[in-house]
Amino acid sequence: MSSLVPGRESAIGRLSRKGKTLANKLVLCDCENSQRLQPSVIEAATGVECSPVHTSLCTEQSEIAARAIAEGGCTICCGQEMRFFEELAEELEAEVPAFVDLRDRAGWTDDDNDTGPKMAALVAAATMPAALTKTVDVVSEGVCLVIGGGDVAFGAARRLADTHGVTVLQQDDSDPPPEREFDVIRGRIRKASGALGEFRVSFDAFSRIQPGGRGNWRWTEPRDGAHSECDIILDLGGQAPLFSAHEKREGYLRADPGSVTASMDAVFDAAKLIGTFEKPLYARVEPVLCAHSRAGQVGCSRCLDACPTGAISPEGEHVTVDPMVCAGCGACSSLCPSGAISYDAPPVEHSFLRIQTLAKAFLGAGGTDPRLLVVDGHGSELIRLSARHGRGLPADVVPMEMPAVGAFGHAEALAALAAGFATVAIVPGPGADRSVLGHEIGLAEAVAGEKVALIDTSDADALSDSLFNSEVPSALSKPIRPMGTRRQIARQAAKALRPDAVEPIPLPDDAPYGVISVNADACTLCLSCVSLCPSGALGDNPDLPQLRFQEDACLQCGLCASICPEDAIALVPRFNLGDEALSQVVLNEEEPFACIECGSLFGSRSTIERITERLSSHSMYQGEGALRMIQMCDDCRVKSQFLSEDSPMAMGERPRVRTTDDYLSKRRDH
Repeated sequence: MSSLVPGRESAIGRLSRKGKTLANKLVLCDCENSQRLQPSVIEAATGVECSPVHTSLCTEQSEIAARAIAEGGCTICCGQEMRFFEELAEELEAEVPAFVDLRDRAGWTDDDNDTGPKMAALVAAATMPAALTKTVDVVSEGVCLVIGGGDVAFGAARRLADTHGVTVLQQDDSDPPPEREFDVIRGRIRKASGALGEFRVSFDAFSRIQPGGRGNWRWTEPRDGAHSECDIILDLGGQAPLFSAHEKREGYLRADPGSVTASMDAVFDAAKLIGTFEKPLYARVEPVLCAHSRAGQVGCSRCLDACPTGAISPEGEHVTVDPMVCAGCGACSSLCPSGAISYDAPPVEHSFLRIQTLAKAFLGAGGTDPRLLVVDGHGSELIRLSARHGRGLPADVVPMEMPAVGAFGHAEALAALAAGFATVAIVPGPGADRSVLGHEIGLAEAVAGEKVALIDTSDADALSDSLFNSEVPSALSKPIRPMGTRRQIARQAAKALRPDAVEPIPLPDDAPYGVISVNADACTLCLSCVSLCPSGALGDNPDLPQLRFQEDACLQCGLCASICPEDAIALVPRFNLGDEALSQVVLNEEEPFACIECGSLFGSRSTIERITERLSSHSMYQGEGALRMIQMCDDCRVKSQFLSEDSPMAMGERPRVRTTDDYLSKRRDH
């Protein structure tokens, strides 16, 4: 099995290429005296045994590395030369060691300050059990649709025809090639869906070559509504892409037909997409928590609006994620107010634990005011380049690599600050959604101030300079390590960061926390909002006409405002850190109405009086006692209607039971 999306594997922020947990002994190398390692600090903070500091494990001292690998249970602190040590393990027929990179992330730096705490933090994070990534098998048999025309499309088809089943969708009027190495069709693509291994394409004006006969090829009569399936789509047509965020659609390869290099690269990539692949399952969905819709009313659509590939779609009252289309950007996890969708590669709770482990180890090793740098593979490469050719990272900057920085939302940022980090900086890669990151940073800054930043650069020196030139505020003096769901962690972290917050903290629009404002003059206490609230934030009182609300549970999904027939509800985003947010409060209440027959309480007095007044002139309520029924409870209303003279339920006098004598007397009479 091979990776579905192959690419350069970074050692930064990872345990090893095999996903192993760090072993019990760390084999240290200072890379020809180019860095300063502190085994005593690492051992004291992490409990991991360290070897003496070596100088050139990958060259002159390779026999030392060979002995350590042969003994087993070791971790080598080098990321650059992983391949060498893996090949060495293979030659020795030994287990491949784990790896942790201390050189690029901490050792190579122009900062004269102590890097020991950072190294301890990196090793401590590497000792965590590796998170398991769920995958699903994707099978591609090489059925390929090539879109385009002329020499470009037909040339690509010829190169793939020996190993793939190729069909060319011809988009020009040139004559198809005389050979039959591949199929040629014509038509317009109406719709395309799916991903690698399961593309579905529908065509209008579809026609194909009619084989046989003399002369030029003949085409069948065009027809609409034709359908086809394929494993790979190679788009060399030069027109608009078939998919949004097409670069994230696995199996869809698009290149400029005017560029020979780009077209050849696309053909080469298509040639590799045959076989069985592992597709990570990036998102975990809990439908019962979803606040997308109720009773046909749409509420929260944050994930739907943000998903770049269209992998998320409505399915009744919740949303569903197509795992084959999902590209794992993580935006849905950051934005989801209820946790119905969460990033699962690795799980959200694993990311929180890594944050806390890094902070605890750094502070435990004697460091102060650390800064967290969140990166993906792109950011890790910038760090490597800066370390080798530039200033590297400051001693107090601790990098944490994630598969997708989009999964690092406001809750993670607040948790990092509460755990003891002074600031948080995020470096987005080329595929990251800047708008989602900006939204999440805005939420975090509304609570914690300007301690969370986006460093949007592809220049290693610019990244390094930005970190060296930044002023570092003081970190939280008494760090905490919150637990629970993302909402619970965000609340606990916010309380630690803002212990003096008396009033609720205003938040930007579309925040997932807040209160609802109810116009008591317009509200009729119909309680439609209560029946639709997906989180239970709104409730009623079975004994009294009341509308009750618990602010901590409110997702600001907007369903209550949408369903309210009186337009009496408005959303107010804010973060109330007081204990009152955890309890129910009464937003609106009225005096109950007493049944005029039995005296039991039902409904609200204003509602009953209003209905009575409005129906008093209606023709159906002119009879004696008709209006009185409105003022009765359910039981008394049924009794009154049943006993009334004109009751539709009245059956009249019960008929006499017929006996055998009745039938016999009737026969005698005849």
